[in-house]
Amino acid sequence: MQKDINIKEFHKKSLSPSEKIATNPIDNSSLVAKINVLACGVTHAKMTPHLTHHSERVYSTADYIEFYKQTNEIVKNYKDLKEAQNAFHNLFISKLNCSYTALGIINEQSNVINMKLLDKNSNVYSFKVFLNEKENEIIKSFNTGEVSIKNNSSFLKISSLNALPCAVIPVIVRGKIICIALASDYNIQNHLSLYQAAASNLGLIVENSILSDKVAQSSNMDSLTNLYSHRRFHELLTQELAFADSTKTKVSVLIFDINNMGQINKDYGHAKGDEVIKTVANKISENIKKHDIAARYGGDKISVILRNMNAEEAKYMAEYLTYSLSCCLVDDIGPVNKLSVGIATYPDDSMDKEKLLILAEQAVLVSKTKGYKNGISTIVSTQDYDFWDDSALNSFAKVMAKRHSQLGINFEEALVEQFQNENILSQNHLIEVVTSLASAIDAKDEYTKDHSSSVSRYSVALARAINLSEKEIERIKLGALLHDIGKIGIPEDVLTKPSKLTDEEFKIIQQHPTIGVEKILEPNPLLHDLIPIVKYHHERWDGEGYPCKLKGEEIPLAARIVAVADTYHALISDRPYRKGLDIEKACSILEEGAGSQWDKELVRQFIAIAPSLATKI
Repeated sequence: MQKDINIKEFHKKSLSPSEKIATNPIDNSSLVAKINVLACGVTHAKMTPHLTHHSERVYSTADYIEFYKQTNEIVKNYKDLKEAQNAFHNLFISKLNCSYTALGIINEQSNVINMKLLDKNSNVYSFKVFLNEKENEIIKSFNTGEVSIKNNSSFLKISSLNALPCAVIPVIVRGKIICIALASDYNIQNHLSLYQAAASNLGLIVENSILSDKVAQSSNMDSLTNLYSHRRFHELLTQELAFADSTKTKVSVLIFDINNMGQINKDYGHAKGDEVIKTVANKISENIKKHDIAARYGGDKISVILRNMNAEEAKYMAEYLTYSLSCCLVDDIGPVNKLSVGIATYPDDSMDKEKLLILAEQAVLVSKTKGYKNGISTIVSTQDYDFWDDSALNSFAKVMAKRHSQLGINFEEALVEQFQNENILSQNHLIEVVTSLASAIDAKDEYTKDHSSSVSRYSVALARAINLSEKEIERIKLGALLHDIGKIGIPEDVLTKPSKLTDEEFKIIQQHPTIGVEKILEPNPLLHDLIPIVKYHHERWDGEGYPCKLKGEEIPLAARIVAVADTYHALISDRPYRKGLDIEKACSILEEGAGSQWDKELVRQFIAIAPSLATKI
């Protein structure tokens, strides 16, 4: 919700008498007063250099005038909120040596503040702050209407920003808090008035954006296609699923994606692209049943809700529609036959609306990989492919990456849920699924690609070298594949950090064996015998490892084997801070740590077989 607040009280609470500014930052009558206040602050900084941060720059009155000119130029030239936020961010970075900025938009329906944070290294963080989190510094400022200056940013829970000071600024427009702005700056006290004025300017753009969204949402119809709008589609799908649930019937969702729209727009102009979209929309609308629903799902996507249709029947309808479209000719373009089509069916594929749409979008991307047959689009139902197939898994990752920004759905969490719900049919099936899951997690970091499969291969080789049974070797093979699966719960900024980890970040990394056990292995009875491998592969022979500080033969043999293989692959692999070592150097490091970090006998056996394991990394 937007929070009503008395503007005079807002300034009275948040600013000292010498810092009070007018409500409208563009008001020229107050500009001189502001500059005088800021100039006084600069003079004070010059007179008390011992209080000034080492990176502080001394600004002249002319600098401040130029700063205000540039903020007003942004308001005049940028109507798009994203572009305006980026422009203000770049201005703060260049002029004020700002470390990061953030903007939080209040979602009235969900009672959350949707935050978007940009740091000076071009990293972007999106997260939600719920209005009931009363102890959160952002919510405190929202509730009180007071500017808050903090010595650190730990409340953001972004470890790389923890040590940075921060100002939390409620932004008021027409007497209401409309959004929250954050800025990090070691000279925040002197620059606070600048940030407040700029935030107020940005608030005007936020208000315009909100009003524009409300106008757009007031209509249920898409102006280009005369189909239902995307918002109305979601409302109608919710109703259809409720009806299907009450009548114990099925609902299928079709998504048509016009594949070559980008090229059409480039070659023939956007007017021709719009003509193609309208042609597809009209033909689909003409050929579906009266109780079925067609809507504009996205820029070049049309969706259809088919009542009382299973996947096979929906596929037949999709074939009929794509054939009808292939008979349509658009001047300069020719037949409309390059579409990807995905189908998901309720309740067979999912009983959750959002998951149903995710699966339909995944099917569309799988359809794209399959191309065309006899000039007609390949139509793919979620029931047509193995989820753990490479193309299907990659498609799922793309959909989830988009959905994460929209709904806060995390790819790794969704992947784990799919894994836990998988109906394992055989040992080979289990190995295939585990391999795909491990590869998906390795893909979080380009430098650890294929790490799990390589560690598994090395572990199997070492297990064979010491004559373990085939049953135990099979267990080690699976355990090694999943040894790093707990990294699913480690933030990417820690996991992929190119420089040395801080003590706090290393403690976070040390949690991954326990996370792997609790989130992946314990819920699945088929994987319980892998728990000792995953949990203890970072224990050391001398008892200085983690998480349990086991020592010597207290550490399970399988975990000791994986520990050696894991270290070896890490040594010979490229990292952001160094090239991979050659075999001789890697074996030398293993030998140095034998008897302290690793089992001495296992290291001796591994060094003997290492040359035969040589592979391109």
